[in-house]
Amino acid sequence: MRIGELAGATGVGVRLLRYYEEQGLLVPRRTPGGHRVYAGDAPLTVRRIRMLLEAGLPTRVIREVLPCIEGDGMVVHPCVSGQLREQLREMDRRMAEMRASRGSLAAILAAAGD
Repeated sequence: MRIGELAGATGVGVRLLRYYEEQGLLVPRRTPGGHRVYAGDAPLTVRRIRMLLEAGLPTRVIREVLPCIEGDGMVVHPCVSGQLREQLREMDRRMAEMRASRGSLAAILAAAGD
């Protein structure tokens, strides 16, 4: 399928599909005329990319994890479980930092009478 067809099938814009390609997440083949042609499973790959992005994973991690997803859903091969756990720990750390920053800002505003 061509890029416009993939965009229509997934609801993801052409520019974003090109970005996924630039990031190594989506790999089309090229026609002799240079047009992108995507495999039949490309819509599933795009759905997986979207789900992983929504989970807060950076594209560099998605690039490593994506080949380890099996089936029609999000069954992740055990070889990447550790990497995903590390991402979850990092998110927890950032959330704790944000809570502390929020507390500090709230204290500043309270001291100012707001």
